[in-house]
Parts: sequence; structure tokens; C-alpha cells
Amino acid sequence: MLLLTTRAWQSTNRHIPKYMKRLLESNRLILLEAAIVEQLRRSTDIHLHKSLVNAPLIYDKVGSQALVKLYQDYIDSALEAAVPFLMCTPTWRANHARVSGSGINPSINSDAAHFMRRLRNTPRNIHATIKIGGMIGCKNDCYQPSEGLTTGESEHFHAWQIDQLVQGDIDFLIAVTLPNVDEAIGIAKAMAQTGMPYIISFVINRSGDVLDGTHLYDAICRIDSETKQNPVGYMVNCSYPTFLSPEQQPDSLFSRLIGFQANASSLDHCDLDDADQLQAEHISVWGQAMLALNRDYGIKILGGCCGTSVEHLRYIANMKQPSPSSDTI
Repeated sequence: MLLLTTRAWQSTNRHIPKYMKRLLESNRLILLEAAIVEQLRRSTDIHLHKSLVNAPLIYDKVGSQALVKLYQDYIDSALEAAVPFLMCTPTWRANHARVSGSGINPSINSDAAHFMRRLRNTPRNIHATIKIGGMIGCKNDCYQPSEGLTTGESEHFHAWQIDQLVQGDIDFLIAVTLPNVDEAIGIAKAMAQTGMPYIISFVINRSGDVLDGTHLYDAICRIDSETKQNPVGYMVNCSYPTFLSPEQQPDSLFSRLIGFQANASSLDHCDLDDADQLQAEHISVWGQAMLALNRDYGIKILGGCCGTSVEHLRYIANMKQPSPSSDTI
């Protein structure tokens, strides 16, 4: 598998909004946050909301302090390595149906975006390169593609949350843990309507396919062909890095696959769901698999999902290859 050249990448992605395009072109490595909800769930002081999960913590003194500490630890990993950092609003489950039935402030999505902006604007972080992503997830179970929405249903269902996040003045939109391509297309269409840069991230199985059975590159081609403004790029999350099987993927995949937010465990999703204890491979094994995606296939955005911690980000940051030029944007 040949690494896509910078010139080829630029040609393929010429319509990306300028600041995101410069960020991706100017940096070999961009760190993305590691696990958030799972880390909070292990704390005896934190109580996650039944339907909105961690989003309401922004209104709670103890909860907001826990969020700040967690995000700041991740930011510090990027600061120490002098690489850009992407962090996402804690709004994975804050869709309209859940918010409207929760009794929580209906502006929770835009409030979460403002919460993240305040964190970024602290003296400690003010000169760092940090971009804030407005995060959404699928409507139903992220491991059950049969529960996914149709394209039309999806575009309508997700539009409210997407609009709320945009009102919060985020830098980009990101949809994560998507197991179903039809729902992903609807999300992409709704995000494209905003004019904001956006990323679509799938859950894949150990054969490198989206959970609904669609080949990953075919899923990407469908979305690119059905949206007026294409995503900045695509990611995989909530999957172990070796699941991608990159040597078996078409070379053209790597002109559009820009990120991987990986589970710490190589177990299948159903096994992780049923596990009573935290499951994880050794950090060095996980980290080397992630760095190989960056080094050999040009996947620039690396972060952690289930089972990961700040130590996983530090491993990537400490082992990164030096850039031949200044990585700034």
C-alpha cells in the first residue's frame, strides 16, 4: 500500500473549508481526545444522566470540574508534543428526542459548545491549536445497524441538534459511532446544509466494513456522491486499529480516511458490551498499531475511544515522528 502524496491529497480535498484544509495539510499528526464517558462512569462522584449521559454535567459544579480536568489532561498531551488537538462537545446523545423528554435546558448543545470554548480560552490553552467539534451520534444503538434510520428520517431527525451546535460557534461538526450508511448519509446532508466543515465517523467490524456490511470505501463514495458539500474527511471510531485491515483496503480509501479513534481492546463490540471489567491491550501494542496507520497510510487524526486514557494519547505523542517543518496552523 502506497502512502498518498501530499499533492494527491490536496487535489482530492480541494473543496474543504480553508482552515480545516490548512490544519490537515500542515500537520502529520493531530491528536483527538480519548475516552470521555467511560472515564466519567468510573468516578464515584459523577452521576451520568439516564438519557443524555454526560451532557448535563456542564451545569453541575462537580461534573463540570471533572469534565474540565479530563479534557485538560488530553489537551496537555497535545501541548507537550506541540501538535494540534481536536476536542468534541459532550453531546453524543443530546438529540432533540432525548433533550425534549429530559427536562434539561433545551439549549444544552449550544451551551456545551460555549463550555468548550471557555476551556479553550483559558490562559493555559490560549496559544494552543485547538479545534472544537460539535458531536452527534446515531439515534439508536451504535452497534445495531438494523436500528438505523433511513436517509430521509435521519436528515430530519438530526437537523435540530446540528443547528443547535452550529449556534454554539463550534469549528466543525462530527458524527461518531455510525453503524448504518443510510443514517450517515442523512446526517451528512443535514450537516452540509449548514456550510460548516464536518466529519463522518463509522464503527467497523474486524473485516474493515461498516457494521451494516457496507465496504468502508463504498460507504464513503456513497456519501461523497450524495452531498453537495462533502465531508472534510471520514474517520473510524469505537473499533480496534487492526480492524481496518489497511493492507486489504483500496489505496483510494486513504485520500478520504483522515482519522481513527480506537478502542483499547481488540474484542468484538458484542464482547465489550457484555464485559464486566475494563478490557484493554497493552498500551504499546495499541499505540504501535495506531502509529502505523499514521506512518504508513497517512491517517492524521489519532485518538482513543472505549478503554483509553490520557496514557494512550501520551504514548502516541511521545512516539510521533518529527516533522521536517513547523506544524502550525
